Amino acid sequence: MSNVRDDSGKGRTVRITGLGHAGLFIETNAGSVLCDPWVNPAFFGSWFPFPDNTALDWAYYGKAADFLYVSHLHRDHFDAENLRRNVRKDVTVLLPAFATDEMEVELRALGFGRFLRIPNAVPVERDGLRIMITVLSGPGDGPIGDSALSLDDGETVLLNQNDAHPLSVPAIREFGEVDAYFAQFSGAIWYPMVYRLPHSAKRKLAARKRQGQFDRAVRYIDAVQAKHVYPNAGPPCFLDEDLFDINGTGLDGESIFVDQREFLEQLAEVRPSVSAHLLLPGTVVEPQAAVCEPVHRYSTKEIDYIFDHRREYLRAFAQRQQHTLAAERASRAHALPRERLLAELKLWWEPLMARADRICSGIGGPVRMDVDDIPIVLDFPVREVRLWDGERCRYTLAVAGDLIATNIARREVDWSNSLLLSLRFTASRIGPYNEFLYVFLKCLSPERIDYVENYYGSIEDEGEEIEIDGWRIQRYCPHLGADLSKFGTVEGAELTCTMHGWRYNLSAGRCLTSDGHDIRATPLA
Repeated sequence: MSNVRDDSGKGRTVRITGLGHAGLFIETNAGSVLCDPWVNPAFFGSWFPFPDNTALDWAYYGKAADFLYVSHLHRDHFDAENLRRNVRKDVTVLLPAFATDEMEVELRALGFGRFLRIPNAVPVERDGLRIMITVLSGPGDGPIGDSALSLDDGETVLLNQNDAHPLSVPAIREFGEVDAYFAQFSGAIWYPMVYRLPHSAKRKLAARKRQGQFDRAVRYIDAVQAKHVYPNAGPPCFLDEDLFDINGTGLDGESIFVDQREFLEQLAEVRPSVSAHLLLPGTVVEPQAAVCEPVHRYSTKEIDYIFDHRREYLRAFAQRQQHTLAAERASRAHALPRERLLAELKLWWEPLMARADRICSGIGGPVRMDVDDIPIVLDFPVREVRLWDGERCRYTLAVAGDLIATNIARREVDWSNSLLLSLRFTASRIGPYNEFLYVFLKCLSPERIDYVENYYGSIEDEGEEIEIDGWRIQRYCPHLGADLSKFGTVEGAELTCTMHGWRYNLSAGRCLTSDGHDIRATPLA
């Protein structure tokens, strides 16, 4: 084990190095853990870590680590090229207890063979290091799973949240009083940027989304009660000219990617007593040190430039990455002709539709997908892929043909992990958001479809109720089962589940965020 020692040979405090985005290198007296090492662009070359982390010594971190932890399979966490090139293959992988074996299969394909399987939310001790991985396994949690990591070396307790939104914070706190909390805070979705909306509406929706992200982060900070908080797992940046203007909060507030310093400034206004710190690529923190001040690899002047002159900084970053962007474009397949495109999608997707009763019922109508100038309809009620026949469709997606052809050629089973998070499409819809459509597009294999169908069946309402602010409501959120006694807030007749920001009209029993998620509620006398 690579113990953390000072010059006297005595054990010293835990040391964490930020690697950018959700990446961490955690050194303890019981071993070192490399977490989510992402450096190569993700999602058709759309996402890059912000700030630039390409100058870090990735070979060093990959060889020095005793353990490897990858929180989930999204490509801004699971960087296959970095793992293949720089991480030694005899490292012990901390494997979350996901419902499918896709993570293990992907890692074995890269050459990893030593796995420590961690039961969900059950502490495991290895050579003096207590380890707990809390797994989320709902359809909205990453590609069939997301996870958070808790570590305790006997001196320091650390919580690495990644993109996970654990339902039971008390269970995490039972692991130990948290000294260092690496908190997810920024946007990681395509909404509302890809939607064809009036600019004023897009600004309003983006502002609401940013506020929802912030409120959720603060709720977790309040619940975890850590000694120190480090905003982590975001934001990405976009270096392709086609996407450049959605960096940060956009040109005029129409985007959602709040940066680290913006979050810290907003947090200081509402929680001035929270000890929160800036974490950048190469930043070193020692949570138990007498003075817990991050040591940055950047000077103060350089940090100010990154955030105060972000567009100029990103222009220079983009210039350095032109070869990478060109290589990604060259790797795409050529767009398919109409007949071939339709045949490929029918052969692949119609058998999946046939076994997706709950998903197809939840979508409830045809969806139009324009692939270049080829209008295709995904007819979920009929379970058929066909050409558009002029009918009204609540959802319309418009996508470039080379992206669709590439996903077909690669048999990409999760289009959120490629196309959707790339933001390289446009969308329009009539009415509220439909979760089931996006679930289908991230579950394009029989194994995933079967898992999600069974999951939806398992969370059906069992009748338990709670009382909140003059209302008797079902205890668990109809969306993904969050406990509304902990995550529900009521204002008038509107309930908000702060886990994912879903809203419900209690008088009507109707979900305001998406169709197909009615709630049971009655006013108290």
